[in-house]
Amino acid sequence: MVDGAISRADKTEFTECWKTSWKTPYIMKLALSAGMGGLLFGYDTGVISGALLYIREDFDDVDRKTWLQETIVSMAVAGAIIGAALGGWINDKYGRKVSIMAADVLFFIGAIVMAFAPSAGVIILGRIFVGFGVGMASMTSPLYISEASPHRIRGALVSTNGFLITGGQFLSYLINLAFVHVNGTWRWMLGIAGLPALIQFILMMSLPESPRWLYRNGKEDEAKAILEKIYSAEEVEDEIQALRTSVEQENNEQIGGIFSQLKSAWKNDVVRRGLYAGITVQVAQQFVGINTVMYYSPTIIQFAGFASNKTALALSLITSGLNAIGSIVSMCFVDRYGRRKLMIVSMIGIISCLVVLSVVFFQASVTAPKISPTETAYFGANSTCQAYTGAPDSSSWGCMSCLGKDTDCAYCSASDSLYNAGACLAANDVVRGACRAANRTWYTNGCPSKVGFLAVIFLGLYIIVYSPGMGTVPWIVNSEIYPLKYRGLGGGIAAVSNWSSNLIVSETFLTLTEHLGSSGTFLLFAGFSLVGLVFIFFLVPETKGLQFEEVEKMLEKGYSPFKKKNKKSLETSDNS
Repeated sequence: MVDGAISRADKTEFTECWKTSWKTPYIMKLALSAGMGGLLFGYDTGVISGALLYIREDFDDVDRKTWLQETIVSMAVAGAIIGAALGGWINDKYGRKVSIMAADVLFFIGAIVMAFAPSAGVIILGRIFVGFGVGMASMTSPLYISEASPHRIRGALVSTNGFLITGGQFLSYLINLAFVHVNGTWRWMLGIAGLPALIQFILMMSLPESPRWLYRNGKEDEAKAILEKIYSAEEVEDEIQALRTSVEQENNEQIGGIFSQLKSAWKNDVVRRGLYAGITVQVAQQFVGINTVMYYSPTIIQFAGFASNKTALALSLITSGLNAIGSIVSMCFVDRYGRRKLMIVSMIGIISCLVVLSVVFFQASVTAPKISPTETAYFGANSTCQAYTGAPDSSSWGCMSCLGKDTDCAYCSASDSLYNAGACLAANDVVRGACRAANRTWYTNGCPSKVGFLAVIFLGLYIIVYSPGMGTVPWIVNSEIYPLKYRGLGGGIAAVSNWSSNLIVSETFLTLTEHLGSSGTFLLFAGFSLVGLVFIFFLVPETKGLQFEEVEKMLEKGYSPFKKKNKKSLETSDNS
């Protein structure tokens, strides 16, 4: 951080945020209304993990084809890439408010399409529409909150968006559990997302545009009127002067279309260094593997040996709840200890948890039950998996071999104990019914394991160390690190990098687990996280408590983790 850059910043804590918001409730009204985009964002990323379990039961082709499951999950991410790219342009051209309301419309359309989808293809279409809305909301909500917040509590208020994202994820798991025994299970899960989108659209109609966007577009009186509701009387003029200086500096540069803006942004040292930092934290956020946990959490828990859909959903609710709690921790400490420190500590914890998870899943695989010819024969020759009977080494098969890639087999537990040798059977509805009728447990994603509970524990720890740092801080950094004129463009580029990384991770996770196993996949994510930690250390500065203009001055001078900066250096730069 820039030590001592603003003396007040060192005293800024979560309590001050609430004290200021209590004194000026208009600030919290803006933050919570815009932050509902985060709620929708979180709900969508969380709900598909549970809905997918029941979509697989309704559509046999989805159950059989891993790539189709990955596509249903990841098409929302593909849509988010386009939504984030368009969102950057819409933000700068038409304003933050219009962008949020457009995202709500797309959310609503996508939710209705999915709720009434007659096939997997239509579900994918609805996921794309929802993705458009997610991409726009992911960058616009924190940007709107950031520009409508006093700088001394900006981090805590932008963290409300992160809290609502994790709150949306937690809500999605509650909704999933609520509809487990209702006809049309997954349709209700996916369709209910249209309700908060409609509510936010109505709320945003009564809220103003971002004061910074208004001022930049020549609406000084409107901008000042909003700032007077946010800042004390003595602070308003300082903010107006800072805006005036920033806009005058921007007007000295001629910018054309989108390609001219990109070219100009890359030539601008401040913007380019901001993009180094902004893209780094967004890519790192995804390659730690978080959305494999959020999109596939029940499936991962089934990998650990918990076969029941309802049990997997219930245990997933724990990880989602911890994620929400972690975002509250971020709100408490992001303006006290700073963005950079939270991210570095978070990354160290993430790497440690991923390594331990890799060890746990490896131990679970090597101790998985064997296949018993006797137990298999109990269900009859027609029920036995053909891959097992045709394998030359079938005598050495265990549960993991039975559930291996391209086997089209399922594992039915032993009659006397989950951990004794069981049966390798054909994976179809009739045989599944026979297995369950014999009071045995049916496994398709993972095997019975005595160490499976450790996977749930360390998934929880992973979420605890992820959420306060890498969960919320990358969005805060990207809402405050770019100059005003390039803020929509810079945030859009960073959001596209986030969603592109998300797409790569979500589209390949199940395939990776088939080829590398759960253990190898989590170890791979640990390696990616280590690389991300190095990049964050060298490229990402501290922006805690700084006005936007002070962040620009810091980046103009260049950032190095080994170079000390302080208030005096910024003042010297300002006077030169």
